[in-house]
Amino acid sequence: MALPVLPTNLFDSLAGYPPWLVAGCSTVVIAALIWIAAKLLKWSLYLLMWLVVIGGAAATIWLIFN
Repeated sequence: MALPVLPTNLFDSLAGYPPWLVAGCSTVVIAALIWIAAKLLKWSLYLLMWLVVIGGAAATIWLIFN
């Protein structure tokens, strides 16, 4: 009884699926990754904005009392 040959790379393992399915799934995965990156960027900018506001307020208070 022969053992099945396992694919050596990702493209060999995807070769058994219809091309339209691979393209569709790849599109969904890439869109999800872009969406996650956009969310991370958005929250990073919010955090940066609040750090600048807090730092500016702290510097202003420091300059007023010194």
